[in-house]
Amino acid sequence: MAQATRATRFLDTAGATFTIHAYSYDPEVDRIGAAAAQALGVDPGQVFKTLMVDADGRPACVIAPSDGEISMKKAAAALGVKSVAMMKPADAERLTGYRIGGISPFGQMRPVPTVIDETALLWDEIYLNGGQRGLQVRLAGSTAAELLQAAVADVAAP
Repeated sequence: MAQATRATRFLDTAGATFTIHAYSYDPEVDRIGAAAAQALGVDPGQVFKTLMVDADGRPACVIAPSDGEISMKKAAAALGVKSVAMMKPADAERLTGYRIGGISPFGQMRPVPTVIDETALLWDEIYLNGGQRGLQVRLAGSTAAELLQAAVADVAAP
């Protein structure tokens, strides 16, 4: 597995402090984030998923704990739009340049408005996809928010 991806190069270029963690990716599991957390031996709430959404016809990114669901209403409010819907997988792959299961918020083909769940700031470090299936990067949630110029908000479903 290559550990130099657009995401890790983005983080290197930004001078971010991060570590790389590889695990055995299984596309057949129901909850990829939970499987990653188990493989890495960390709390599932510490592993965050990257979701690409359509926000009133424009692409956006929502980063949330892998052990929960997002509220589309809260995500829309955080992005300052009326509605948010999940982006079709093929569109997400084309937009980001990453494959589903390996979409990182870092190093996407073009920057998009991003919101990260506020719980990311409660952890000393969080795990985010590193740009390929089975690769996570660990860094401070505040660093991720800053690098992505992300809004920080509660996007969790009740």
